[in-house]
Amino acid sequence: MSLSTAYAIGDVLDLRHSLHRKPTEAKAFYGVYCGLIALAAALVLTPGTPLGLLTNAVQTLASVLLPSATVFLLLLCNDKAVLGPWVNPKGLNLFTGAVIAVLVMLSIILTASVLYPKISGETIVAILVGGGLAALVIYLTFGGKRPTVEPSVEPAGQSLRNTWRMPPLAVLPPRQLTALNWVWLFVLRAYLIVATGLVLVRIVQLATGGA
Repeated sequence: MSLSTAYAIGDVLDLRHSLHRKPTEAKAFYGVYCGLIALAAALVLTPGTPLGLLTNAVQTLASVLLPSATVFLLLLCNDKAVLGPWVNPKGLNLFTGAVIAVLVMLSIILTASVLYPKISGETIVAILVGGGLAALVIYLTFGGKRPTVEPSVEPAGQSLRNTWRMPPLAVLPPRQLTALNWVWLFVLRAYLIVATGLVLVRIVQLATGGA
């Protein structure tokens, strides 16, 4: 977790970040990495720290945030400017969409369990069935179409698979999202804000001895 966080911070802030670099070549990356390890060690060694609660809290937040990561991964896997002939075929997009739908439903169940700790098994089944039907309606409505790619990007033939290399980031065209893409991303972000907020409130309640 500390290493992946250090890599993520390096990506966001455009810092040199890699274990292949020497510490003198990526001071910020190694500083964040070592700082997070030191923080984790301090928490473990501090008497009375609720380690079980912290572990469960991290896993819960990760499960809430996972669907958003898979959505962006699916968009990336359909970007011809990046992957060329290696973009997802329609069948793989359908499978990945089904996986994302399941992850979203599980995330909704997790959020509902935070709001209603005594949620019943029947309610969970109802969420799964309702979510599955909603996902099916969305697929039938939009036909499982591949996300729109910039018209300036020329399609790469399958014969280029063995020689394809991703172009440098500096020369990649900006990703052009459709209005539908923006709507779904807005809905996803709104849900993530609400779900993450509810989970954090519940964590604070448990940490302070609340019900």
